[in-house]
Amino acid sequence: MSAASGGWDPGLYDSTHNYVFDYGRGLVDVLQPRAGERILDLGCGTGHLTQLIADADSDVLGIDSSPAMIAQARQNYPKLKFQLVGAGEFDGGGAFDAVFSNAVLHWIQPAEGPAAAMARALRPGGRLVVEFGGRGNVASVVKAAGRNPWYFPGIAEYAGLLERHGLEVESAALFRRPTRVEGQDGMREWLNMFFQPPPSEAEMQRISEELRPALFRDGAWFIDYRRLRITAVKA
Repeated sequence: MSAASGGWDPGLYDSTHNYVFDYGRGLVDVLQPRAGERILDLGCGTGHLTQLIADADSDVLGIDSSPAMIAQARQNYPKLKFQLVGAGEFDGGGAFDAVFSNAVLHWIQPAEGPAAAMARALRPGGRLVVEFGGRGNVASVVKAAGRNPWYFPGIAEYAGLLERHGLEVESAALFRRPTRVEGQDGMREWLNMFFQPPPSEAEMQRISEELRPALFRDGAWFIDYRRLRITAVKA
């Protein structure tokens, strides 16, 4: 998952925040990997979706900028190929039939770097399938915290960015996907994992108390995710 360079905890990610790659399974269905294809999983995290792509007999490479995530991915799936590299620095040399990325691109600013890298990685006619936080994602959290460490573009903004790098957008959707996080402390745990740098303990407590009336029910938090899903081809 992670393209951020912060201190990720792969064990906590796999055990408590596994909804990230669980939701990503639907994006693999959009990708429709085929046998023999070379596919790049950009921001592979602990490798679960990389393995799902490989199950189609695709030749898949997972890349991530987090040493801890790559180490866990190699431990989880020792037969797969993983590389420690930032999304903006990767040079695929036009060798890939497809680029896939789930819940990553909102971490990387400026966005030009990964857009250029994805375009470089694809062969002519190769396809791009990505999903990440879009405009209005976790708006209630951003408002309560008073800052936004992420990049949440709208459809036109990101489609324009891809087109400047020679990628022709075929479909784009911005949609709401309230995401369930279990437990009374779910908001604090979410902030500690995903808000970079994490707020202080006092700030996390204040944010949780402020958002509880709107986002907590039936023993769980429902965080106001909005996702941007785009497919494109290299011209």
